[in-house]
Amino acid sequence: MSSKNLLKQVTLEYIQEFKGLNSILLKGEKFGQMKNSVDNFKKRFKQNGEIEAVKTVDLVSAAYPLAFAYAGAAIGINPYVNIVNRLVLVKFLDFNGESKILAWEPTIREGSAKAPFFKQLIKQYGDFLSYKVLTTEYNTLLSAVSKAGIEPEDVDYVSFDHLHVQDLRLLMGTTKPMPGETENRKPFFPNAKFIFQKKEMDTLRSPHPMQWAWYVTECVKDLDEKNLILIDGDVELGRGVALIHTPGHTDGNQSLCVNTPDGIWVSSENGVSLDSYFPEYSKIPGLKSYAKFYLREVILNANTLEDSLDQYDSMVKEKLLADVNKRDPRFKNIQPSSEVGKFYRQWPVIPQFQMGGMNYGKM
Repeated sequence: MSSKNLLKQVTLEYIQEFKGLNSILLKGEKFGQMKNSVDNFKKRFKQNGEIEAVKTVDLVSAAYPLAFAYAGAAIGINPYVNIVNRLVLVKFLDFNGESKILAWEPTIREGSAKAPFFKQLIKQYGDFLSYKVLTTEYNTLLSAVSKAGIEPEDVDYVSFDHLHVQDLRLLMGTTKPMPGETENRKPFFPNAKFIFQKKEMDTLRSPHPMQWAWYVTECVKDLDEKNLILIDGDVELGRGVALIHTPGHTDGNQSLCVNTPDGIWVSSENGVSLDSYFPEYSKIPGLKSYAKFYLREVILNANTLEDSLDQYDSMVKEKLLADVNKRDPRFKNIQPSSEVGKFYRQWPVIPQFQMGGMNYGKM
């Protein structure tokens, strides 16, 4: 069944407030129109109601170059920071009133190790440093799902902000055995539809040399695509949950947007900590002065820089979408999907404020 026919079977609705932004050619004009569009969407989105629950479980922390994390603005001793990847499970009512579960960022560590960047890192530092020092696994995907109180069979939708370092074969299954195996891989989430931006899958299938290091391109070989849904733009999945197209970090980057009892939360990897979104409060050396000198409102996560202007717009869009954080009103409810942890071996690159996940209701 084609992706278009599969799309007709689910209750996704395209968001009209952001329609037409990509047709604006003048970058400054587009930036201004984006702000107006966010206001209109946000009012309607909040009126539609809240999600039923959201649960976050830590999966793995991995080494990531400091120069990429804060676009060269941060000054530190250690050339690497550690970013923490988390599984996010969202329970919500779809537009037919049925309860559904979305798995957001269900990363499998073994698959990520196949990405060229991490393969090179392992080769450079060896297995011990790579797996025992530079990387820490807190939960497997299966144990994380179990900790949330559900089973893989309970998940209805799966999505990522983008497909860097993901081996989709381990999640979606294969039509032929993977190398070294004798049977086809079965989907990890057997009842789930996989929702990605079409532009992101296009990049995964044919990456540019500047994108090569971050994509497990062999994962599209013999990939079982019968439950793949490709979208082009911004969609709502149901009450209080949306996937917002936020290009720049990658062409097909998107952000999870959920309405909770504490207001709207947004999650993506456009920025790697709240210092990225609020550099004026950062104590990481270099960030505040860099932002002030260049009049930058945000600091990009810059490992690929497919379009830095679009990524800047997307991060500001996320700030406008998110509501004020109740723990610290200086910040907004922005949960980086890969968040720089408070590991003191990274000193003085220590985030000012740790989000640590989103947790409301019962799965």
